[in-house]
Amino acid sequence: MTPQQSAELDRRFTHALTRRHFFRRCGVGLGTIALHQMLREEGRAAVQIDASAPMAPRQPPLPAKAKNVIYLFMAGGPSQLDLFEDKPKLTEFTGQTPPPSMMQGRRFAFLKGNETLLGTKRKFERVGQCGMTLSELLPYHRQIADDVCWLRGMTTDVFNHGPAKLFMNTGFQAPGRPSMGSWATYGLGSESRDLPGFVVLQSGPRGPRGGNSLWSSGFLPTSFQGVPFRSSGDPILNLRSPQGFTPERERSFYDTVSALNRAHLDEVGDPEIMTRINAYEMACRMQTSAPELMELQKESPATLERYGAKPGQPSFANNCLLARRLIERGVRFVQLYHTDWDHHGDKNNNLSEAIELRCREVDQASTALVLDLKQRGLLDDTLVIWGGEFGRTPMGENRATVGRDHHIDAFTLWMAGGGVKPGLIHGATDELGFGVTEGKVHVHDLHATILHQLGFDHEKLTYRFQGRDFRLTDVHGEVVTPILA
Repeated sequence: MTPQQSAELDRRFTHALTRRHFFRRCGVGLGTIALHQMLREEGRAAVQIDASAPMAPRQPPLPAKAKNVIYLFMAGGPSQLDLFEDKPKLTEFTGQTPPPSMMQGRRFAFLKGNETLLGTKRKFERVGQCGMTLSELLPYHRQIADDVCWLRGMTTDVFNHGPAKLFMNTGFQAPGRPSMGSWATYGLGSESRDLPGFVVLQSGPRGPRGGNSLWSSGFLPTSFQGVPFRSSGDPILNLRSPQGFTPERERSFYDTVSALNRAHLDEVGDPEIMTRINAYEMACRMQTSAPELMELQKESPATLERYGAKPGQPSFANNCLLARRLIERGVRFVQLYHTDWDHHGDKNNNLSEAIELRCREVDQASTALVLDLKQRGLLDDTLVIWGGEFGRTPMGENRATVGRDHHIDAFTLWMAGGGVKPGLIHGATDELGFGVTEGKVHVHDLHATILHQLGFDHEKLTYRFQGRDFRLTDVHGEVVTPILA
Protein backbone atom coordinates (compact mmCIF):
# COMPACT_ATOMS: atom_id res chain seq x y z
CA MET A 1 0.00 0.00 0.00
CA THR A 2 1.37 3.36 -1.02
CA PRO A 3 1.61 6.23 1.48
CA GLN A 4 -1.14 8.02 -0.45
CA GLN A 5 -3.45 4.98 -0.19
CA SER A 6 -2.71 4.60 3.52
CA ALA A 7 -3.51 8.27 4.14
CA GLU A 8 -6.77 7.99 2.20
CA LEU A 9 -7.78 4.88 4.18
CA ASP A 10 -7.05 6.66 7.47
CA ARG A 11 -9.11 9.64 6.32
CA ARG A 12 -12.10 7.44 5.39
CA PHE A 13 -11.88 5.45 8.65
CA THR A 14 -11.69 8.60 10.75
CA HIS A 15 -14.62 10.11 8.84
CA ALA A 16 -16.76 7.01 9.38
CA LEU A 17 -15.86 6.75 13.04
CA THR A 18 -16.61 10.39 13.66
CA ARG A 19 -19.92 10.12 11.80
CA ARG A 20 -20.98 7.03 13.75
CA HIS A 21 -19.89 8.72 16.98
CA PHE A 22 -21.91 11.81 16.07
CA PHE A 23 -25.14 9.94 15.37
CA ARG A 24 -24.75 7.69 18.40
CA ARG A 25 -23.96 10.51 20.83
CA CYS A 26 -26.31 13.17 19.51
CA GLY A 27 -29.34 10.98 18.81
CA VAL A 28 -30.25 12.56 15.50
CA GLY A 29 -30.87 9.40 13.48
CA LEU A 30 -34.06 9.33 11.36
CA GLY A 31 -35.74 6.99 13.84
CA THR A 32 -34.89 9.28 16.75
CA ILE A 33 -36.13 12.35 14.88
CA ALA A 34 -39.42 10.58 14.14
CA LEU A 35 -39.75 9.47 17.78
CA HIS A 36 -39.16 12.99 19.07
CA GLN A 37 -41.80 14.32 16.68
CA MET A 38 -44.31 11.75 17.90
CA LEU A 39 -43.55 12.52 21.54
CA ARG A 40 -43.83 16.25 20.88
CA GLU A 41 -47.24 15.75 19.33
CA GLU A 42 -48.30 13.78 22.40
CA GLY A 43 -46.87 16.41 24.74
CA ARG A 44 -44.31 14.00 26.17
CA ALA A 45 -41.08 15.22 24.60
CA ALA A 46 -38.09 15.30 26.92
CA VAL A 47 -37.08 18.72 28.23
CA GLN A 48 -34.83 20.37 25.64
CA ILE A 49 -31.65 21.51 27.42
CA ASP A 50 -28.60 23.31 26.10
CA ALA A 51 -25.71 21.37 27.65
CA SER A 52 -23.57 24.51 27.67
CA ALA A 53 -26.24 26.37 29.68
CA PRO A 54 -28.36 23.76 31.53
CA MET A 55 -29.75 26.33 33.97
CA ALA A 56 -30.98 28.73 31.29
CA PRO A 57 -34.57 29.66 32.19
CA ARG A 58 -37.25 27.67 30.33
CA GLN A 59 -40.98 28.19 30.01
CA PRO A 60 -43.21 25.41 31.41
CA PRO A 61 -45.66 23.75 29.02
CA LEU A 62 -48.70 24.76 31.12
CA PRO A 63 -49.77 28.03 32.77
CA ALA A 64 -47.84 28.33 36.03
CA LYS A 65 -48.96 29.92 39.29
CA ALA A 66 -45.55 29.61 40.96
CA LYS A 67 -42.06 30.40 39.70
CA ASN A 68 -40.09 29.51 42.82
CA VAL A 69 -40.32 27.15 45.78
CA ILE A 70 -39.11 27.50 49.38
CA TYR A 71 -39.46 24.24 51.30
CA LEU A 72 -39.09 24.52 55.09
CA PHE A 73 -38.40 20.89 55.98
CA MET A 74 -38.84 20.03 59.66
CA ALA A 75 -36.60 16.97 59.83
CA GLY A 76 -37.68 14.31 62.30
CA GLY A 77 -41.46 14.60 62.08
CA PRO A 78 -43.21 17.35 64.11
CA SER A 79 -46.06 16.21 66.34
CA GLN A 80 -49.27 17.42 64.74
CA LEU A 81 -51.10 16.46 67.94
CA ASP A 82 -49.10 18.97 69.96
CA LEU A 83 -48.99 21.72 67.32
CA PHE A 84 -52.00 21.68 64.98
CA GLU A 85 -54.63 19.09 66.02
CA ASP A 86 -56.70 19.62 69.14
CA LYS A 87 -58.19 16.23 70.10
CA PRO A 88 -60.28 16.44 73.31
CA LYS A 89 -61.27 12.76 73.04
CA LEU A 90 -57.63 11.74 72.93
CA THR A 91 -56.99 13.73 76.07
CA GLU A 92 -60.07 12.18 77.70
CA PHE A 93 -58.81 8.64 76.98
CA THR A 94 -55.18 9.32 77.97
CA GLY A 95 -53.69 6.25 79.65
CA GLN A 96 -56.17 3.81 78.11
CA THR A 97 -55.29 1.04 75.67
CA PRO A 98 -56.24 1.87 72.08
CA PRO A 99 -58.93 -0.34 70.49
CA PRO A 100 -57.47 -3.52 68.92
CA SER A 101 -59.11 -2.60 65.60
CA MET A 102 -57.03 0.58 65.49
CA MET A 103 -53.75 -1.30 65.88
CA GLN A 104 -54.51 -4.40 63.84
CA GLY A 105 -52.27 -4.77 60.79
CA ARG A 106 -50.36 -1.58 61.58
CA ARG A 107 -46.58 -1.29 61.74
CA PHE A 108 -44.64 1.24 63.77
CA ALA A 109 -40.98 2.05 64.16
CA PHE A 110 -40.71 1.51 67.94
CA LEU A 111 -44.10 0.77 69.52
CA LYS A 112 -44.19 -2.68 71.12
CA GLY A 113 -47.94 -3.05 71.57
CA ASN A 114 -48.26 -2.19 75.25
CA GLU A 115 -48.45 1.59 74.81
CA THR A 116 -51.47 3.68 75.78
CA LEU A 117 -53.16 6.73 74.30
CA LEU A 118 -51.55 10.07 75.04
CA GLY A 119 -53.35 13.39 74.88
CA THR A 120 -51.47 16.65 74.73
CA LYS A 121 -50.94 18.96 77.66
CA ARG A 122 -50.72 21.97 75.36
CA LYS A 123 -53.44 24.59 75.22
CA PHE A 124 -55.10 25.16 71.84
CA GLU A 125 -56.98 28.11 70.42
CA ARG A 126 -58.98 28.69 67.25
CA VAL A 127 -57.41 31.52 65.29
CA GLY A 128 -58.07 33.48 62.13
CA GLN A 129 -61.22 33.61 60.06
CA CYS A 130 -60.51 30.04 58.94
CA GLY A 131 -60.75 28.82 62.55
CA MET A 132 -57.51 26.85 62.50
CA THR A 133 -56.54 25.30 65.85
CA LEU A 134 -53.00 26.16 66.93
CA SER A 135 -51.25 25.28 70.16
CA GLU A 136 -49.47 27.64 72.51
CA LEU A 137 -46.17 26.37 71.09
CA LEU A 138 -46.67 28.37 67.86
CA PRO A 139 -47.78 31.87 68.92
CA TYR A 140 -46.36 33.60 65.81
CA HIS A 141 -48.20 31.25 63.46
CA ARG A 142 -51.43 32.93 64.52
CA GLN A 143 -50.42 35.87 62.31
CA ILE A 144 -50.50 33.73 59.15
CA ALA A 145 -53.48 31.48 59.90
CA ASP A 146 -55.41 33.05 57.03
CA ASP A 147 -52.41 33.31 54.70
CA VAL A 148 -51.61 29.60 54.45
CA CYS A 149 -53.42 26.45 53.36
CA TRP A 150 -53.53 23.80 56.09
CA LEU A 151 -53.29 20.18 54.91
CA ARG A 152 -54.52 18.08 57.83
CA GLY A 153 -54.90 14.85 55.88
CA MET A 154 -51.30 14.13 54.86
CA THR A 155 -50.21 10.48 54.60
CA THR A 156 -47.04 8.69 53.58
CA ASP A 157 -45.83 5.09 53.15
CA VAL A 158 -42.53 4.98 55.05
CA PHE A 159 -42.01 5.16 58.83
CA ASN A 160 -38.20 5.25 59.27
CA HIS A 161 -36.45 8.60 59.06
CA GLY A 162 -33.92 8.18 56.26
CA PRO A 163 -36.22 6.36 53.82
CA ALA A 164 -39.16 8.61 54.78
CA LYS A 165 -37.16 11.77 54.08
CA LEU A 166 -36.10 10.31 50.74
CA PHE A 167 -39.72 9.45 49.97
CA MET A 168 -40.88 12.97 50.78
CA ASN A 169 -38.10 14.55 48.75
CA THR A 170 -37.70 12.18 45.80
CA GLY A 171 -40.90 10.09 45.68
CA PHE A 172 -38.93 6.91 46.42
CA GLN A 173 -37.61 5.48 49.68
CA ALA A 174 -34.15 4.44 48.45
CA PRO A 175 -31.28 6.67 47.23
CA GLY A 176 -30.74 7.25 43.53
CA ARG A 177 -33.81 9.23 42.46
CA PRO A 178 -33.81 12.97 41.68
CA SER A 179 -35.13 15.30 44.36
CA MET A 180 -37.96 17.80 43.94
CA GLY A 181 -35.54 20.67 43.50
CA SER A 182 -33.70 18.74 40.80
CA TRP A 183 -36.92 18.03 38.90
CA ALA A 184 -37.92 21.70 39.19
CA THR A 185 -34.61 23.00 37.83
CA TYR A 186 -34.53 20.27 35.17
CA GLY A 187 -37.89 21.47 33.92
CA LEU A 188 -37.53 25.23 34.41
CA GLY A 189 -33.84 26.05 34.72
CA SER A 190 -33.18 29.11 36.86
CA GLU A 191 -33.41 32.86 36.46
CA SER A 192 -30.20 33.34 38.43
CA ARG A 193 -27.01 33.31 36.37
CA ASP A 194 -24.68 33.95 39.29
CA LEU A 195 -26.06 31.53 41.89
CA PRO A 196 -27.05 27.84 41.74
CA GLY A 197 -30.64 27.14 40.74
CA PHE A 198 -31.20 24.78 43.69
CA VAL A 199 -29.79 25.77 47.10
CA VAL A 200 -29.92 23.84 50.39
CA LEU A 201 -29.63 25.48 53.83
CA GLN A 202 -29.29 23.52 57.08
CA SER A 203 -29.72 24.34 60.76
CA GLY A 204 -30.27 22.52 64.03
CA PRO A 205 -28.11 20.22 66.16
CA ARG A 206 -27.19 17.87 63.30
CA GLY A 207 -27.75 17.18 59.63
CA PRO A 208 -30.88 15.38 58.38
CA ARG A 209 -30.83 11.59 58.11
CA GLY A 210 -30.43 10.70 54.47
CA GLY A 211 -27.74 13.32 53.91
CA ASN A 212 -27.02 14.61 50.43
CA SER A 213 -29.25 11.95 48.86
CA LEU A 214 -32.11 14.25 49.85
CA TRP A 215 -30.99 16.93 47.39
CA SER A 216 -29.30 14.66 44.86
CA SER A 217 -30.03 14.91 41.13
CA GLY A 218 -30.09 11.09 40.94
CA PHE A 219 -29.91 10.03 37.31
CA LEU A 220 -30.55 13.58 36.06
CA PRO A 221 -27.45 15.53 34.98
CA THR A 222 -25.55 16.69 38.06
CA SER A 223 -26.06 20.33 37.07
CA PHE A 224 -29.48 19.96 38.72
CA GLN A 225 -28.35 18.72 42.13
CA GLY A 226 -28.81 20.89 45.22
CA VAL A 227 -25.86 22.97 46.40
CA PRO A 228 -25.55 23.18 50.23
CA PHE A 229 -24.77 26.68 51.49
CA ARG A 230 -23.49 27.64 54.91
CA SER A 231 -25.60 30.26 56.67
CA SER A 232 -22.69 32.53 57.65
CA GLY A 233 -19.33 33.47 56.21
CA ASP A 234 -18.58 32.12 52.76
CA PRO A 235 -21.56 30.01 51.64
CA ILE A 236 -19.18 27.49 50.08
CA LEU A 237 -15.73 26.64 51.43
CA ASN A 238 -12.70 27.55 49.34
CA LEU A 239 -14.71 30.01 47.26
CA ARG A 240 -12.27 32.85 47.86
CA SER A 241 -9.10 33.07 45.81
CA PRO A 242 -5.83 32.14 47.55
CA GLN A 243 -3.91 35.08 48.92
CA GLY A 244 -1.73 36.66 46.25
CA PHE A 245 -3.66 35.03 43.39
CA THR A 246 -4.53 37.94 41.10
CA PRO A 247 -7.76 38.09 39.06
CA GLU A 248 -5.67 37.85 35.88
CA ARG A 249 -3.94 34.65 37.01
CA GLU A 250 -7.24 33.22 38.17
CA ARG A 251 -8.92 33.95 34.82
CA SER A 252 -6.00 32.35 33.03
CA PHE A 253 -6.37 29.27 35.25
CA TYR A 254 -10.11 28.97 34.52
CA ASP A 255 -9.52 29.38 30.79
CA THR A 256 -6.80 26.73 30.76
CA VAL A 257 -8.87 24.21 32.72
CA SER A 258 -11.90 24.94 30.53
CA ALA A 259 -9.86 24.35 27.38
CA LEU A 260 -8.58 21.03 28.71
CA ASN A 261 -12.09 19.97 29.71
CA ARG A 262 -13.50 20.93 26.32
CA ALA A 263 -10.78 18.95 24.56
CA HIS A 264 -11.72 15.95 26.71
CA LEU A 265 -15.41 16.56 25.99
CA ASP A 266 -14.76 16.59 22.24
CA GLU A 267 -12.89 13.30 22.57
CA VAL A 268 -15.26 11.24 24.72
CA GLY A 269 -18.59 13.09 24.51
CA ASP A 270 -19.41 12.70 28.22
CA PRO A 271 -22.03 15.35 29.17
CA GLU A 272 -20.77 15.37 32.77
CA ILE A 273 -17.64 17.10 31.52
CA MET A 274 -19.80 20.02 30.45
CA THR A 275 -21.28 20.00 33.97
CA ARG A 276 -17.74 20.33 35.32
CA ILE A 277 -17.03 23.25 32.97
CA ASN A 278 -20.24 24.99 34.06
CA ALA A 279 -19.37 24.42 37.73
CA TYR A 280 -16.03 26.20 37.33
CA GLU A 281 -17.71 29.13 35.63
CA MET A 282 -20.40 29.32 38.31
CA ALA A 283 -17.74 29.28 41.05
CA CYS A 284 -16.01 32.17 39.32
CA ARG A 285 -19.20 34.24 39.21
CA MET A 286 -20.08 33.34 42.80
CA GLN A 287 -16.90 34.96 44.03
CA THR A 288 -18.77 38.21 43.45
CA SER A 289 -22.42 37.22 43.97
CA ALA A 290 -22.06 35.07 47.10
CA PRO A 291 -20.48 37.64 49.45
CA GLU A 292 -23.21 40.14 48.53
CA LEU A 293 -25.89 37.50 49.18
CA MET A 294 -24.57 36.78 52.66
CA GLU A 295 -24.54 40.42 53.83
CA LEU A 296 -27.57 40.12 56.10
CA GLN A 297 -26.39 43.16 58.03
CA LYS A 298 -27.55 45.27 55.09
CA GLU A 299 -31.15 44.33 55.87
CA SER A 300 -33.08 46.90 57.89
CA PRO A 301 -33.11 46.51 61.68
CA ALA A 302 -36.88 46.03 61.46
CA THR A 303 -36.47 43.10 59.04
CA LEU A 304 -33.81 41.43 61.17
CA GLU A 305 -36.03 41.82 64.24
CA ARG A 306 -39.05 40.44 62.39
CA TYR A 307 -37.18 37.24 61.53
CA GLY A 308 -35.19 37.06 64.75
CA ALA A 309 -32.09 36.91 62.58
CA LYS A 310 -28.62 37.73 63.86
CA PRO A 311 -25.99 38.19 61.13
CA GLY A 312 -22.96 35.99 61.62
CA GLN A 313 -24.77 33.52 63.89
CA PRO A 314 -26.00 30.41 62.00
CA SER A 315 -29.70 29.79 62.65
CA PHE A 316 -32.99 28.82 61.03
CA ALA A 317 -33.97 32.50 61.20
CA ASN A 318 -30.90 33.51 59.18
CA ASN A 319 -31.66 30.78 56.68
CA CYS A 320 -35.25 31.98 56.21
CA LEU A 321 -33.96 35.47 55.47
CA LEU A 322 -31.36 34.01 53.10
CA ALA A 323 -34.14 32.05 51.38
CA ARG A 324 -35.98 35.27 50.62
CA ARG A 325 -32.77 36.88 49.33
CA LEU A 326 -32.05 33.85 47.13
CA ILE A 327 -35.54 33.97 45.62
CA GLU A 328 -35.12 37.69 44.95
CA ARG A 329 -31.97 36.86 43.00
CA GLY A 330 -33.74 34.34 40.80
CA VAL A 331 -32.88 31.03 42.49
CA ARG A 332 -35.56 28.51 41.55
CA PHE A 333 -35.72 26.14 44.55
CA VAL A 334 -34.54 26.75 48.11
CA GLN A 335 -34.80 24.01 50.71
CA LEU A 336 -34.23 24.52 54.41
CA TYR A 337 -33.67 21.55 56.74
CA HIS A 338 -34.06 22.08 60.48
CA THR A 339 -33.41 19.29 62.99
CA ASP A 340 -34.34 17.69 65.32
CA TRP A 341 -38.10 17.03 65.59
CA ASP A 342 -37.79 13.35 66.54
CA HIS A 343 -39.55 13.57 69.91
CA HIS A 344 -39.74 9.98 71.13
CA GLY A 345 -39.40 10.81 74.81
CA ASP A 346 -35.65 10.56 75.32
CA LYS A 347 -33.93 12.93 77.70
CA ASN A 348 -33.03 15.44 74.99
CA ASN A 349 -35.83 14.61 72.54
CA ASN A 350 -39.20 14.92 74.20
CA LEU A 351 -42.55 16.69 74.14
CA SER A 352 -41.58 19.10 76.91
CA GLU A 353 -38.37 21.15 76.77
CA ALA A 354 -37.14 19.77 73.44
CA ILE A 355 -40.25 20.52 71.38
CA GLU A 356 -40.52 23.95 73.03
CA LEU A 357 -36.97 24.74 71.89
CA ARG A 358 -37.61 23.56 68.33
CA CYS A 359 -40.75 25.69 68.10
CA ARG A 360 -38.97 28.77 69.39
CA GLU A 361 -36.31 28.25 66.72
CA VAL A 362 -38.75 28.11 63.78
CA ASP A 363 -42.06 29.76 64.73
CA GLN A 364 -41.09 33.41 64.40
CA ALA A 365 -38.90 33.04 61.30
CA SER A 366 -41.38 30.84 59.40
CA THR A 367 -44.10 33.39 60.01
CA ALA A 368 -41.83 36.30 59.11
CA LEU A 369 -40.88 34.67 55.81
CA VAL A 370 -44.51 34.38 54.68
CA LEU A 371 -45.35 37.94 55.76
CA ASP A 372 -42.17 39.37 54.24
CA LEU A 373 -42.76 37.65 50.89
CA LYS A 374 -46.36 38.90 50.94
CA GLN A 375 -45.33 42.48 51.71
CA ARG A 376 -42.77 42.49 48.88
CA GLY A 377 -45.19 41.01 46.35
CA LEU A 378 -43.19 37.78 46.09
CA LEU A 379 -45.68 35.39 47.69
CA ASP A 380 -47.95 35.32 44.64
CA ASP A 381 -45.41 33.37 42.59
CA THR A 382 -43.41 31.72 45.39
CA LEU A 383 -44.73 28.47 46.85
CA VAL A 384 -43.76 28.03 50.53
CA ILE A 385 -44.11 24.59 52.14
CA TRP A 386 -43.69 23.70 55.85
CA GLY A 387 -43.65 20.13 57.20
CA GLY A 388 -41.74 16.96 57.99
CA GLU A 389 -41.46 13.44 56.65
CA PHE A 390 -44.35 12.06 58.78
CA GLY A 391 -46.28 12.82 61.95
CA ARG A 392 -46.45 11.33 65.47
CA THR A 393 -48.69 8.66 66.97
CA PRO A 394 -51.67 9.23 69.29
CA MET A 395 -50.01 6.60 71.50
CA GLY A 396 -47.19 7.57 73.81
CA GLU A 397 -43.84 5.81 74.04
CA ASN A 398 -42.51 4.24 77.21
CA ARG A 399 -39.18 6.02 77.45
CA ALA A 400 -37.34 8.27 79.88
CA THR A 401 -39.86 11.10 79.38
CA VAL A 402 -42.99 11.74 77.33
CA GLY A 403 -42.84 11.21 73.56
CA ARG A 404 -44.54 9.76 70.49
CA ASP A 405 -43.52 7.32 67.76
CA HIS A 406 -43.48 7.94 63.98
CA HIS A 407 -46.91 8.01 62.34
CA ILE A 408 -47.57 7.69 58.60
CA ASP A 409 -51.39 7.61 58.55
CA ALA A 410 -52.12 11.24 59.45
CA PHE A 411 -50.08 14.41 59.83
CA THR A 412 -50.25 18.13 59.05
CA LEU A 413 -48.36 20.25 56.53
CA TRP A 414 -48.98 23.80 55.36
CA MET A 415 -48.47 25.63 52.07
CA ALA A 416 -48.59 29.33 51.24
CA GLY A 417 -48.52 31.43 48.08
CA GLY A 418 -47.91 30.07 44.61
CA GLY A 419 -51.58 29.80 43.73
CA VAL A 420 -52.89 27.80 46.71
CA LYS A 421 -55.96 28.96 48.61
CA PRO A 422 -55.10 31.00 51.70
CA GLY A 423 -57.02 30.40 54.91
CA LEU A 424 -58.24 26.95 53.83
CA ILE A 425 -58.28 23.92 56.14
CA HIS A 426 -58.19 20.87 53.91
CA GLY A 427 -58.70 17.41 55.37
CA ALA A 428 -59.65 16.04 58.76
CA THR A 429 -58.75 13.14 61.05
CA ASP A 430 -60.72 10.97 63.45
CA GLU A 431 -61.34 11.96 67.05
CA LEU A 432 -58.11 10.34 68.20
CA GLY A 433 -56.00 11.73 65.35
CA PHE A 434 -55.04 8.27 64.12
CA GLY A 435 -56.36 8.26 60.55
CA VAL A 436 -57.64 10.60 57.85
CA THR A 437 -61.43 10.81 57.51
CA GLU A 438 -61.60 13.30 54.64
CA GLY A 439 -59.29 15.23 52.33
CA LYS A 440 -56.51 12.64 52.22
CA VAL A 441 -53.32 13.89 50.52
CA HIS A 442 -50.60 11.34 49.84
CA VAL A 443 -46.98 12.38 49.31
CA HIS A 444 -47.34 11.60 45.58
CA ASP A 445 -50.39 13.90 45.47
CA LEU A 446 -48.36 16.67 47.11
CA HIS A 447 -45.62 16.26 44.50
CA ALA A 448 -48.15 16.28 41.66
CA THR A 449 -49.64 19.50 43.03
CA ILE A 450 -46.27 21.24 43.41
CA LEU A 451 -45.35 20.41 39.81
CA HIS A 452 -48.80 21.54 38.63
CA GLN A 453 -48.30 24.94 40.25
CA LEU A 454 -44.92 25.21 38.49
CA GLY A 455 -46.61 24.57 35.15
CA PHE A 456 -46.11 20.85 34.62
CA ASP A 457 -48.29 17.81 34.20
CA HIS A 458 -46.57 15.46 36.65
CA GLU A 459 -47.18 12.52 34.30
CA LYS A 460 -45.31 14.23 31.46
CA LEU A 461 -42.26 15.68 33.18
CA THR A 462 -40.11 12.59 32.65
CA TYR A 463 -36.53 11.48 32.12
CA ARG A 464 -35.57 8.28 30.33
CA PHE A 465 -33.13 6.15 32.31
CA GLN A 466 -32.26 2.49 31.82
CA GLY A 467 -35.03 2.07 29.25
CA ARG A 468 -37.82 3.60 31.34
CA ASP A 469 -39.40 7.03 31.61
CA PHE A 470 -39.08 8.08 35.27
CA ARG A 471 -40.98 10.88 36.98
CA LEU A 472 -41.17 12.41 40.45
CA THR A 473 -44.54 10.79 41.19
CA ASP A 474 -43.48 7.35 39.84
CA VAL A 475 -46.80 5.83 38.65
CA HIS A 476 -49.01 7.55 41.23
CA GLY A 477 -50.28 10.97 42.27
CA GLU A 478 -53.22 13.26 41.62
CA VAL A 479 -53.32 17.04 41.76
CA VAL A 480 -55.15 18.23 44.89
CA THR A 481 -57.46 20.61 43.03
CA PRO A 482 -59.60 21.70 46.05
CA ILE A 483 -56.66 23.63 47.51
CA LEU A 484 -55.89 25.57 44.32
CA ALA A 485 -56.97 29.20 44.03
